[in-house]
Amino acid sequence: MEWTDEAIILSARPHGETAAVVTLLTPEHGRHAGLMPGGQGRMQSMLQPGNRVKAKWRARLTEQLGNYTLDLITTHAAAWLDTPEILSIIASACAVTEASLPERQPMPGVYAGLATLFSLRDPELWGPAYVKWEIGLLQALGYGLDLSQGAATGGADDLVYVSPRTGRAVSITAGEPYQEKLLALPAFLLGVPEWEASDIGEGLELTGHFLRTHVFVHPHSRLLIAQAGDLPQARQRLADLYIKLSENDGALAHAI
Repeated sequence: MEWTDEAIILSARPHGETAAVVTLLTPEHGRHAGLMPGGQGRMQSMLQPGNRVKAKWRARLTEQLGNYTLDLITTHAAAWLDTPEILSIIASACAVTEASLPERQPMPGVYAGLATLFSLRDPELWGPAYVKWEIGLLQALGYGLDLSQGAATGGADDLVYVSPRTGRAVSITAGEPYQEKLLALPAFLLGVPEWEASDIGEGLELTGHFLRTHVFVHPHSRLLIAQAGDLPQARQRLADLYIKLSENDGALAHAI
């Protein structure tokens, strides 16, 4: 058995003395793990999460782990070594993808979304793009949010909250009596072309709630989700980063 596909590296973990178990996201074969001989040696730099590769997988039987042969296409993290925000986003996106997707189930839309995120060249766009990517991931997994109109009024005006139960937007008027129980809806998700670190933090809190309550309550990876309902550590570190940036007098403020 064998196949060849384009792929994004999600993780590489040591196996034995020299090999690594590499988990990829591919368009046609979904989240797929395989053994990479020599993965702990000179190939380590190629196996950085976020890198795009051409992968060939071989195994005697379909259900076996199998072996990978990988050729590098594009590095992503290396271009942002001086930008901790973007490195944290790459790490979080790879961990969330690995922990949330069923193994070997083709999800070409999720692959395309992750590839688009990692291809961004403007550093100012990564924060809001990442939040929107998580919303797209939730939708692909069957937990889409409805931010287009108010849950109570059906209108599209003055939407500032999201119901943590239904995932539907709520207007300021309808939500005022329950605001302590509702999630904030950052304006950049409604098309407002400016944001601060606090807005990205609110977006991460919004998507994080639905990841915890719907996706990671039944995690596919116990290596990344030790307890049901947790977020991957890389995802939590990203949220903590934006909290710190928010506290630093809104040091991160962008507009387009």
